[in-house]
Amino acid sequence: MQRWWRVVSAYRGLALFYAVAIAIADRHDYSRPWLAVVLLVVMALWTAATIWLYDGRRRLTAVLVADLALAVAMVLATLAVLPRSRIDAGAATLPGPWAGAAVLAWGVARGPLAGVIAAAVAGAADVIVRGTLTQGTAYGVALLLIAGGLAGYVVQLSRRVEEATESAARVAAATEERERLARDIHDSVLQVLALVARRGAALGGEAAELGQLAGEQEVALRTLVATPLPLEDAAGEVDVRALLEPLARDRVSISGPATAVHLARSRAEELAAATRAALDNVERHAGDGARAWVLLEDDDEAVTVSVRDDGVGMAPDRLAAARRDGRLGVDQSILARMRSIGGNARIESTPGGGTEVELRVPRG
Repeated sequence: MQRWWRVVSAYRGLALFYAVAIAIADRHDYSRPWLAVVLLVVMALWTAATIWLYDGRRRLTAVLVADLALAVAMVLATLAVLPRSRIDAGAATLPGPWAGAAVLAWGVARGPLAGVIAAAVAGAADVIVRGTLTQGTAYGVALLLIAGGLAGYVVQLSRRVEEATESAARVAAATEERERLARDIHDSVLQVLALVARRGAALGGEAAELGQLAGEQEVALRTLVATPLPLEDAAGEVDVRALLEPLARDRVSISGPATAVHLARSRAEELAAATRAALDNVERHAGDGARAWVLLEDDDEAVTVSVRDDGVGMAPDRLAAARRDGRLGVDQSILARMRSIGGNARIESTPGGGTEVELRVPRG
């Protein structure tokens, strides 16, 4: 952003030199030369001040308003320093193109529409000075409108490109680190899980059950490390579906909309982590062979993830008893996690009727 303020400052400085040169060339035409000198000094001081004011973004709106007001005042001051005959003959206003710097500043800071509005205000001051909308005045106003709108558009486009570049760089760095971890996991954890699965199947009995669990974890871990990271868009959002799809297993089904479900990365990752915690609880407490279904829903108000299982369920006072005993797994891994991102969690369960966990994150 700072480079755009430097561009505006450079333009303002060059325009000031141009205004001074025109003033020197037309000095014999001024009805109040001393006033022209005073106004040029004010323009020079403001030109220097804006280098500091815009660079620090101090009270930006106030600075923008003051900048445009001063530019309009300088244009209108032409009536006090030039005789009517020279104005009617098409002489340049006192600030000349210097007034366009305020228009550019509005476009840079607030976008194309603000740049166009600022240009219209500055153009109206020029029309007031001329007393009518001449061909030359119309041409100048049109240039101001184009400059204000184009400046805002170019800056917005530049910001989007920068954000996309930064996002791509972050993803590339994260992907590189993920690939390094995947190699380490493949050479250690995955090999051990595969060995346990094979030996458990060969030994039979309880060892076979452990081997089956190890095999399932091996598949899950392979899927996790092989799944690419979700891309973050220019608004810093990711597709929640890309975070939930790797959670699918033989006994876990993932369903969701056909289109992307966008949330800010931090909120999306916490929602996915709470979903993983709910699925972990299914694996640990729902009973052998329990199945789970994950449903992702998206509407204008919130993103909702429902985790339902057909397991053994739990008694109504189970969570309260766990809190009294100091076992805060659900509280910390699901409830507190959802509260931290402004969401909420609802848990419903009946003995023998399975459990349903609803995770809801409001938008905005």
